[in-house]
Amino acid sequence: MEEKKFDKQSMIGFLLIGAILLFMLWQNQPSPEELEAEKAKEEQVEAAKTNPALTPTESTVADATPQNDSLAQERYKATLGSFAYSATLPSATDAVTEIENEVLALKVSNKGGFITEAKLKNYKSYDSVPVYLIKDGNTRFNLNFSTTDNRTLNSENLYFEPKLTTEGENQVLSMKLKVSDSEYLEYRYTLKPDDYMMGFGIKTVGLQNVVNTSQPLNLDWELKGYRHAKSITYENRYTRLTYEYEGGDHDKLSQSGDDDAIETDVDWFNFRQHFFSSILMTDQPFDEVTFKSQNLVEDEEVDTVFTKKYAASMQLKPVNGELNNAMNFYFGPTDYQVLNNYDRGLDEAMPLGWGIFGWINKYLIIPFFNILVAYFPAGIAIILLTVSIKLLLSPVQYKQYLSQAKMKVLRPEINEINEKYADNPMKKQQETMKLYSKAGASPLSGCIPGLLQIPVFYALFTFFPSAFVLRQKSFLWADDLSSYDKIADLPFSIPFYGDHVSLFPILASIAIFIYMTMTTGQTMQQTSQPGMPNMKFLMYLSPIMMLFFFNNYASGLSLYYFVSNLITIGIMLVIKNFILDEQRIHAKIETAKAKPKKQNRFSKKFSEMMEQAEKQQKNK
Repeated sequence: MEEKKFDKQSMIGFLLIGAILLFMLWQNQPSPEELEAEKAKEEQVEAAKTNPALTPTESTVADATPQNDSLAQERYKATLGSFAYSATLPSATDAVTEIENEVLALKVSNKGGFITEAKLKNYKSYDSVPVYLIKDGNTRFNLNFSTTDNRTLNSENLYFEPKLTTEGENQVLSMKLKVSDSEYLEYRYTLKPDDYMMGFGIKTVGLQNVVNTSQPLNLDWELKGYRHAKSITYENRYTRLTYEYEGGDHDKLSQSGDDDAIETDVDWFNFRQHFFSSILMTDQPFDEVTFKSQNLVEDEEVDTVFTKKYAASMQLKPVNGELNNAMNFYFGPTDYQVLNNYDRGLDEAMPLGWGIFGWINKYLIIPFFNILVAYFPAGIAIILLTVSIKLLLSPVQYKQYLSQAKMKVLRPEINEINEKYADNPMKKQQETMKLYSKAGASPLSGCIPGLLQIPVFYALFTFFPSAFVLRQKSFLWADDLSSYDKIADLPFSIPFYGDHVSLFPILASIAIFIYMTMTTGQTMQQTSQPGMPNMKFLMYLSPIMMLFFFNNYASGLSLYYFVSNLITIGIMLVIKNFILDEQRIHAKIETAKAKPKKQNRFSKKFSEMMEQAEKQQKNK
């Protein structure tokens, strides 16, 4: 009997396997205007006042502004040039205007004219707090431009005049930064009923002689993403900046570290926060956009508020001296059905996998799963999805097990060949191939069916972490199938594992260990040769990796693997005990070996090459 060895090549192989599995499981200084405004606030006393310019449907927040102090106001107006008129209006306060529909509640500030609060009315965070995409200064929206009198102004520091009206069922909020009543920069928001998408436009009127259009007009949007999930590390893994450019291509920045990119002809970009998205779309593509993404989570116990900081900077080009840019904002769930309904390719912002993996998700798994969850609880729907997929793949698994049965029958003869030609590896390989050819069996015939299952495996691996429909849906002891199913807290944190114990990954690890014992155990003796992978080591490695890396993953994914492996074990037992007969297989192999078998061109050429190599070795 040969001695079992574990050489350097095996070690390198194991390291490569581990790396592949890891890859799969993983995969300002204040401006002068601000200084003047702040100084003015410090110099005047707090006062509450009512703003008569607002309609009854708007809300006003009293605040200290330059207009409360004449000297501060004059200094402030001096920095604005032609736009000083805006500082004299009653709207020159930090008041906000509220607009909302059935799903979205927004607050837009007079200062800067942009959204200071965006709340999704139908969703809660992991700690039962309403989901805010924008709140408490986590965003910055600014149009930087030059004037004809050589001033550089930032819209975020200037005061817009609000006017809220209705157009049919839509609410329209006009925010105007005025040079005069007939000359202004306008931000226009249009909110439809029961819709996460809102119209947004930037337009100038009569500013040809005020704004210096020979200089760039830069539009900047920054956003820090709030934490919404139980595990900020897991949430951050699926939080990243994605965008569409150059007529339909899609790309994304890094999910794990700081990253940046410059792209041309950008149609939209998404500041994605795992299950929620903040998207800016444009009817006329931006010529060039500079994207930046900064990871804000280094320690889950310390960095608990924000996930990533996003930034996008783009240039707006006037036509005939005026701006007229039509855009849209989306503040809502990262839900495939919702995003796909807009027919703008926004579903590409979801991590559903590339190529065939994404197609399987979009056209098979997602539609079928949506039907299931319409009639069954989410946990039951996962089980039914798993059963359906296993039944669909059962013919493939049958062929895989049939190949394993044939190899088991041939093992005594393969062992004889190994002992007979122990000192001649080339001859041993040649005789083994002859045996396979005569018997009509091959190790590859068992591998190929397994490879056919990989697209479905990977598609499901990307589907469950992205399935919005699983968010905050409970099943058994799991209170949220889109997050981990904690059953116990640990007094310490284990690297790669965490500070808690999840039960579904444990069950899935046990199931995969039993499955691998049934499959690799049959071939362990054959593969425990020098230079071959140690199957016993792999049999323990896979369940351990499953246990560690899935402890923080969505419990819905662990539930799927647990049920999937249970069903696989059941199918294998049925095939072994009621369908396949090893004695009959052995008889068929013997019959096939007795028949003269004509070699195809490839087999004949391969045999000739092996014989030539053997002769050369003897000559040496």
